[in-house]
Amino acid sequence: MTQNPGASGNGYRGVFPIAPTPFAKGGALDLPAQRQVVDCMIDQGVDGICILANYSEQFLLTDRERDTLLDVCLDHVAGGVPVIVTCSHFSTQIATERARRAQAAGAAMVMMMPPYHGAGLKADEAGVCEHFSAVAAAVSIPIMVQDAPLSGVTLSVDLLAGLAKASPQVGYFKIEMPNTADKLRSLIAAAPEAVVGPFDGEEGITLLADLDAGATGTMPSALIPDLIKPVLEHHASGHRDQAEAEYARILPAINFENRQCGLRATKTAMMAGGVIKSDAVRHPLRPLHPATREELLNLLRPMDPVILRWGR
Repeated sequence: MTQNPGASGNGYRGVFPIAPTPFAKGGALDLPAQRQVVDCMIDQGVDGICILANYSEQFLLTDRERDTLLDVCLDHVAGGVPVIVTCSHFSTQIATERARRAQAAGAAMVMMMPPYHGAGLKADEAGVCEHFSAVAAAVSIPIMVQDAPLSGVTLSVDLLAGLAKASPQVGYFKIEMPNTADKLRSLIAAAPEAVVGPFDGEEGITLLADLDAGATGTMPSALIPDLIKPVLEHHASGHRDQAEAEYARILPAINFENRQCGLRATKTAMMAGGVIKSDAVRHPLRPLHPATREELLNLLRPMDPVILRWGR
């Protein structure tokens, strides 16, 4: 695999935020705005970008739209930073086809949740292992396992460690479950050579504890990655007090995003900062209440993040 920015001799690490998918007010994809989203994220100093994830509203996209966004984003990034492409699907065949398509388009990595559909249709442990093994056999780029509550699938530490040991490509793990730090610590201890990239997610709401547990990367939203990155840098250089101070400064905004806004926060801030023209989300999602929108922006303005001034 060609070495990319965002990769060190120890693999990919750092801040890999999720790119939102901008829509025009009528609901159509806004591809010029998508390119501006990517440009803004690169100017935020990110180490890489993740596309077509849950915070990209992937569950509201058609297959054709997915393919369009894949090509637009990867063509526009043009190797400037590594791009992780989410390929989750209940069908192993479809997940495999998505992964092949992502690799052919230039993805540095693919990310997948375990196979599930709704609240009651889930693969058992054998099915999960076979699912990831099939994708690993189909591509040569790394695979990140997303362990998130949305799937409802229990991924034990033993199962995750077994995936890493069985397939060298499956070396990256985005853990965003309750007690993430404990799970990260246990996973690293269970497969220290095989777990190349332990990441957290969920907007970085437990970031400091997760870094203490051994996380080497984080996958937040694209709201304030420029302010999250110093936390990782200080922590990695052994300056935990500085990391803690930086984290304390941004934690109210992270908490508000996580508990009050969800994926709509980034779009709201990007529209306020002139990155995109509309913060529209697709139905049945609903826009933020005006009061919630203003409270979010009031939390962000004193921190002067790139997102609020990029297009102004």
